[in-house]
Amino acid sequence: MPSIKDVAKKAGVSVTTVSRVLNNRGYISKETRRKVEQAMKEIDYTPNQIARALQRNQTYLLGVIVPDSNHPFFAELIKYIEMYAHEQNYKILICNSADNREKEEKYIAMLRENRVDGIIMCSHTLDIEEYKKVKLPIVSFDRIIAEDIPYVCSDNFRGGTLATEYLISKGCQRLLHISGPLDLDMLSNRRADAFKLTCMHHNIPFKIIECEFNKLTFDYYWQLINDKVSRELDHFDGVFCSNDMVAYALYVYAYQQGIKVPEQLKIIGYDFHSFTRMLQIPKLTTIKQPIDNIGKVLCSTLIKMVTGPEEEMISNTIVDVELIEGDTA
Repeated sequence: MPSIKDVAKKAGVSVTTVSRVLNNRGYISKETRRKVEQAMKEIDYTPNQIARALQRNQTYLLGVIVPDSNHPFFAELIKYIEMYAHEQNYKILICNSADNREKEEKYIAMLRENRVDGIIMCSHTLDIEEYKKVKLPIVSFDRIIAEDIPYVCSDNFRGGTLATEYLISKGCQRLLHISGPLDLDMLSNRRADAFKLTCMHHNIPFKIIECEFNKLTFDYYWQLINDKVSRELDHFDGVFCSNDMVAYALYVYAYQQGIKVPEQLKIIGYDFHSFTRMLQIPKLTTIKQPIDNIGKVLCSTLIKMVTGPEEEMISNTIVDVELIEGDTA
């Protein structure tokens, strides 16, 4: 089996230079890096990742736990996390919790066994105390876990305010909000807080209907609309939905019932992920989360925690949102 000395001899450089290329440390010219990588390819040299990890006490592996990688938002978020991780010479292990507490616990144990350097936590089926027991750097998406565990989120309160103000500006006089479960302290629930306060400020009658925790499928939203929302639609002329998938499900339901959107019912969503951008008829009116920036900040924050001094304080990050005008409001 070829060794690092064989690579150095083939490339015409020192063993130290090859080691610096492999570990991405110190200045290496593009030409020297090219020669080393070409030599590795020609003699079929593969670094012993396990040995290198033990030597450095770092694996350059990051765990990412999401509720459902098939959901358009999380699929796109994973894409941007992976892109930024790759730029920093990290690889990611993706875990689907499927809204299952036991499965999430097992994935956390698996990631620890595989010596990942840290975890990006986008699934939140476990109690906060369970996350505090994980002896690894963690960054959370959309949830406050502990003072020493930073979070990244969009400006949910501003998003809720923008959506509600927009519906009111379009003439809506009775508003409905389809939210996530408000009994959980999720940062995304600030959208509902903003909706409520904005309606109260304008003396607009309102109601909130809650979705179940981490129910992310179109089928679930369709059932929710049939079971709970449909009986309310005669009483409201505008609906702010907590995500674009439920907004689109509501649009389809309204269309089938002969309710004209936006003439009789105005609908606004939240996310503007790939699914929303793909839709052309109708183009959803929605609040855009900058998913690319969220993915980059989640990854860069975790890498700072992994590589920086232990006493360094890592701050929380709230990224801005914007209103995207479409055909549904």
